[in-house]
Amino acid sequence: MFSYRHAFHAGNHADVLKHITLLATLRHLMKKEAGITFVDTHAGAGLYRLDGDYAEKAGEAAEGIVRLMAALRPVSGAAAPSTPALDDYLDLIAGFNPDGQLRVYPGSPFVIQSLMRTESRDRLKLFELHPTDSRTLTANIAQLDPGRQVTVALQDGFEGLKPLMPPPPSTSSSRRALVLIDPSYEIKSDYAKVTACIQESLKRFPTGCYLVWYPIIPRAEAHDLPRRLKTLCNNAQRSWLHATLNIGHKVLGPNERQGLTASGMFVVNPPHTLKAELQDTLPLLRDVLGRGRGQAQTLETGGA
Repeated sequence: MFSYRHAFHAGNHADVLKHITLLATLRHLMKKEAGITFVDTHAGAGLYRLDGDYAEKAGEAAEGIVRLMAALRPVSGAAAPSTPALDDYLDLIAGFNPDGQLRVYPGSPFVIQSLMRTESRDRLKLFELHPTDSRTLTANIAQLDPGRQVTVALQDGFEGLKPLMPPPPSTSSSRRALVLIDPSYEIKSDYAKVTACIQESLKRFPTGCYLVWYPIIPRAEAHDLPRRLKTLCNNAQRSWLHATLNIGHKVLGPNERQGLTASGMFVVNPPHTLKAELQDTLPLLRDVLGRGRGQAQTLETGGA
């Protein structure tokens, strides 16, 4: 149950897709002054060392944020083309590495926290069930001295989310929420839990913005998940966006494994600006991070 550690995968191509989508969504939501309740149901450790044992053992960041930064922010030579969404993301990562050396990668909790506004009373609720990662997350958050603005719970995020929806009203009496749902999916039942979570959340708070990350792997549940989410949104008359990135299959050397090659982001009630931002950005991610046969990207929208 507790075998998954995101530290092995921090900064990989899936994180790149997830955090570009998350950041673009956050930027749009924060154009309004009213406070927002943010929830990360599977928060992990929050911060990751790319030069640590976990990340170096897997080496996945080398084909994700490291390659992207080298192409778009090279120490010397011409930079590859970029987009505003990509630049915003790389600026965020660079902010966690002020000496110019890419050693630290912020997980979703720190991506969200870095944009939070104290004057609007934004709140961030973090859930993490892995005991070690929860302790690390608590320690990392404590360094920010966030007071009551950020809370960490050693709890199943699927269950922890329920009493938070609908969120409490802001000072302007409006209710706003962004929820990120990204379990490891190592347990097959996670796919059904994600579907049930979105279904329940849409009943409790239909106008919330819900972001779901999932791996694209040869498993029926993985292929069924976006279809089920589309059906839920269509039935609830809510808009949706579905983006995928496949970096392709590389030629394997001795003792190498293919690893995860593709992942998707499904956004319920996406900002109207998100589609255009990803339309520009996804092809560039494919070109920079693509490594062989099968590399591709897709983007579709639907619903109300």
